[in-house]
Amino acid sequence: MKKYIIFAISFVLLFSLLQALSGMLLTFFYTPDITEAWNASANLSQEVIIKGSNSNFFLTLFFAFLSASIAYFIPKKITRTSTSK
Repeated sequence: MKKYIIFAISFVLLFSLLQALSGMLLTFFYTPDITEAWNASANLSQEVIIKGSNSNFFLTLFFAFLSASIAYFIPKKITRTSTSK
């Protein structure tokens, strides 16, 4: 159980770090096309619609953690089943 707790904590920390680094790199290398944005703005609606994003970082982290946990225990289950035969 101790190995699993160490795995879980390290996974959450590494996942969060890689998500932050990915966001920083994408922001750093993004070059907006001002001319295209200006031309596209002529066709936009004048009405403002405010809505929230459905994606949640903690939900993403939960599913990643869940899949990593399942992936951690599958080899142990397969190894026990193959050695017990």
